[in-house]
Amino acid sequence: MKADLRSVMQERVLVGDGAMGTFLYQMGFPVGISYEELNLISPEVVADVHRRYRDAGTEIFETNTYSANYDKLSKFGLESKVENVNRAGVRIAKEVAGSQGYVLGAVGSIRGGKRTNVSTSELKRFYEQQIFALLDEGVDGILLETFYDIEEMDIALLQTRKLSDLPVIGQFAVEHVGHTLDGYTMPEAFRIMREQGADVIGFNCRTGPNGIMRAMETVSGRIGIPMSVYPNAGAADYVDGEFRYGATPEYFGQTAVQFADLGARIIGGCCGTTPDHIAAMAGALADYQAAPIVQPDLTDPKPRIVLHEHVDERAGRGGQPTIVDLVKERHTVIVELDPPRDLDIAKFMKGAEVLKAAGADALTLADNSLAVTRMSNMALGHLVQDRTGLRPLVHIACRDRNLIGTQSHMMGFDALGINHVLAVTGDPARFGDLPGSSSVYDLTSFEIIRMIKQLNDGVAFSGKPLKQKAGFVIGAAFNPNVKHLDKAVQRLEKKIASGADYIMTQPIYDPQLIAAMHEATKHLEIPIFVGVMPLASGRNAEYLHNEVPGIQLSDEVRSRMAGLEGEEGRAMGVKIAKELLDVATTYFKGIYLMTPFMFYNMTAELTQYVWEKSEHQCPTCFNPNNQLQ
Repeated sequence: MKADLRSVMQERVLVGDGAMGTFLYQMGFPVGISYEELNLISPEVVADVHRRYRDAGTEIFETNTYSANYDKLSKFGLESKVENVNRAGVRIAKEVAGSQGYVLGAVGSIRGGKRTNVSTSELKRFYEQQIFALLDEGVDGILLETFYDIEEMDIALLQTRKLSDLPVIGQFAVEHVGHTLDGYTMPEAFRIMREQGADVIGFNCRTGPNGIMRAMETVSGRIGIPMSVYPNAGAADYVDGEFRYGATPEYFGQTAVQFADLGARIIGGCCGTTPDHIAAMAGALADYQAAPIVQPDLTDPKPRIVLHEHVDERAGRGGQPTIVDLVKERHTVIVELDPPRDLDIAKFMKGAEVLKAAGADALTLADNSLAVTRMSNMALGHLVQDRTGLRPLVHIACRDRNLIGTQSHMMGFDALGINHVLAVTGDPARFGDLPGSSSVYDLTSFEIIRMIKQLNDGVAFSGKPLKQKAGFVIGAAFNPNVKHLDKAVQRLEKKIASGADYIMTQPIYDPQLIAAMHEATKHLEIPIFVGVMPLASGRNAEYLHNEVPGIQLSDEVRSRMAGLEGEEGRAMGVKIAKELLDVATTYFKGIYLMTPFMFYNMTAELTQYVWEKSEHQCPTCFNPNNQLQ
């Protein structure tokens, strides 16, 4: 009987194996195939790789199952063979490891650090299916590797803990510095994973020994459990049509001792490493005496994990107050004006000037709303700011940009001094004017809020430190036009927890709903801007009610607008909007006016109406969270 893995890790450093995928590539197997399928069609090849690592000194063997989940295997038409692939991977590794080697079931991230169409419920199902097969075939533990964020790691870890109490190793992929992609520092991430039942926590992939060592150094204090590290053999280079890695085995031997000194109890290799790298590390660690793992001081107060602090009396660019500052003191009006679908911006700029003169506090510009192509709100926001002095508030949709493009976009806004943004998911591209275009959705609205807040902390999306901090004031969207308002508020609370500084609602056409929303949100500590969009005609009313997601008109409003067109329709639309504002300004100080069809004179009139009403209200009747007392 071999010793218990948990006990062994308390006493000494164990040597893991090296890369499987890149080593198979070096053996001549091309990129683009399923390396996991080799468990079924060429088990002798997989066994040969394990055997070479065993002969180099490996004590812990990973199964060749990193991507052997339903989602990844379905790309090769192998989704029906999830169980067979995983079971075969375990049998091959166990046969080579023998009676004294430890076999870990390798489970890789499905999302891979990006937002995909794989839902949380699907993740749970896919992980449970794979992990059950690995456990049932008799692994000694589960290795969750190359995870980029807490959310997915937590899902995989909890699915494992539902099925077994065997050791679980969780490894994050970070670059140089200690942040997960969803904004947690590594001490925060390690504590969460430890409390959720991980036995070992560490790092693999993404970077070489130097980068992983720097990430380890960010885990300050006593984490109380062993660490594991599986670095790449440096960065990949593409030479003469082949991928090559430059870090030598000798270098890996030197860094192995440094990893052990920092608390690593499992040390192996990831992309680009070979049996030679493992042999060098095994030799360097042969006589290593591991220091006892220091347990955390339970008398110390548990550190409070806060993703991001909200804006608190922070001045904007040039010392100007933000809209969050303004709305604490008085009624504040944001007016939306859609960027043009043409190259002519004359009417748009004229509208911005009229709204500025009417007293709007900010002009908000959508990001290709309804997936219809419009002029860049970055360019127009800059022009509005430069020519009129009106504060631009730009929407950022998750639909159009990947992580690279989103960060680049935000850095551009920072350079232009545009610091008020609204994070939205964005309507799917297939419903817009270019239905053949792709919807990216690398991020959800929750994640994009956290990532932008991370820029405010001086940390790039990748986790790298920036030379200065951004100063974004981030809004989140809220749709109260739902059957269950309480559930919508719960979702809103999650956006606030992610770091939203203020809320902007979809247009509301029911005074009773405004009152109900006040009651349901009065406990929130950030301001809410109530959406009001004047109707332009009876047809416009029916279109919004029946065809636009998130908008619902009352029967009374539809009846009043029925059959009205032109000036008569717009006049009634303004009249109804003023009635809604009578209620909205009673409960909320934040007002969000949306301009229909570039009829900016309608929203200019409504802006002035807000100021007329606010002159007759007591300035001491407001409490700090934007609700009237």
